[in-house]
Amino acid sequence: MIPFSPPRIDDLICNEVVATLKSGWITTGPRTKSFEKKIAEYCAVPNVLCLNSATAGLELMLRWFGLKEGDEVILPAYTYSATANVVIHCGAKPVFVDVNQHDFNINVSNIGKAITKNTKVIMPVDFGGMPCDYNELNALVKSKQSLFVSENDNQKLLNRILVLSDSAHSFGASYQDKKAGALTDVSVFSFHAVKNLTTAEGGAIALNLPAPFDNKSIYDLLCIKSLHGQNKDALAKTQKGNWRYDIVEAGYKCNMTDLSAAIGLIELARYDNDTLLKRKHIVDTYNRLLSQNKLILCPVFETADKTSCYHLYPMRIKGINEQQRDAIMHEIFNMNVSVNVHFIPVPAMTFYKNLGYSMQHYPVTYDNFSREISLPVYYDLSDDNIQTVVNAVNTAISKVLG
Repeated sequence: MIPFSPPRIDDLICNEVVATLKSGWITTGPRTKSFEKKIAEYCAVPNVLCLNSATAGLELMLRWFGLKEGDEVILPAYTYSATANVVIHCGAKPVFVDVNQHDFNINVSNIGKAITKNTKVIMPVDFGGMPCDYNELNALVKSKQSLFVSENDNQKLLNRILVLSDSAHSFGASYQDKKAGALTDVSVFSFHAVKNLTTAEGGAIALNLPAPFDNKSIYDLLCIKSLHGQNKDALAKTQKGNWRYDIVEAGYKCNMTDLSAAIGLIELARYDNDTLLKRKHIVDTYNRLLSQNKLILCPVFETADKTSCYHLYPMRIKGINEQQRDAIMHEIFNMNVSVNVHFIPVPAMTFYKNLGYSMQHYPVTYDNFSREISLPVYYDLSDDNIQTVVNAVNTAISKVLG
């Protein structure tokens, strides 16, 4: 069976994890702090906070910005549920908008139509590793400044809608020669097991807030929020005579461990010159082979302004419906090739349907979803494996569609 997206676990990673275990630091410690600094350097942002998940990062930032009941957050209908769930956790209202036909990303024109006096945050999602239209997004929130109602100090200081990018897929992607993380106010990465760069479980907040914000001070505050509201972490308390600490708020528990950071440090060191090169080779090979089938719409990974990080291969099949897509996937699985769908749109989920959301309001999202199949992309996928996947896709389409 060709798997969908197994992690790359080799001797370099195993040796670093063992070294971490032997170091005596297995929770948040020197490796986590080093990982944060290296990500900040890689993305060219002032500060980065590593956490146990991207979900935690998104929620911490929403709470930092004071999101509450009655507030609205605009996000794409085409995303994973975590993007919307964190809004619900804060008591606010997710406002879904439709996406672009060509790249699955949130449609900026639709965002503009959805903004109200209650809009506090826009959460674009870099689908599959392709950055959203950040120039247009950043210009939009400035143009809507007169609608923004500030209700706390952070909101008054920004004096506009916050752009909080769900960059779970896009670590290493670029837009106009800037890396993801540096494209808007705040970006949150995922290092989950299936991501390009993994820490098993993990995530990071890339802080890039404009003046007069002090990103280092915000980093320090988020460290407290991510560790029970405790004003010193374990590393700080090991300093001689520095054992005493205080709880300054009712915080959360979502810090990253050094065991996770150990994996991430190895992954980051070889990311651009190894991981991304291999993933680019895989998607380019898929495009070359699958473009010969006139029924397949191959994804775009590079434009004049954007370069994806090749996280997903979301191909679409022309002129089919959801049932035919499912039948094609069934046939591909029968040929021992694992495939997936990214994603079942959030408004189609039971919880959100029960809140009154309906897919009829997001026709482009549904059309993309109903025809989408994600193919395997992972470091150890060989050229022979790629050919096997392509053969399975072509055979399945022929069998189902005739």
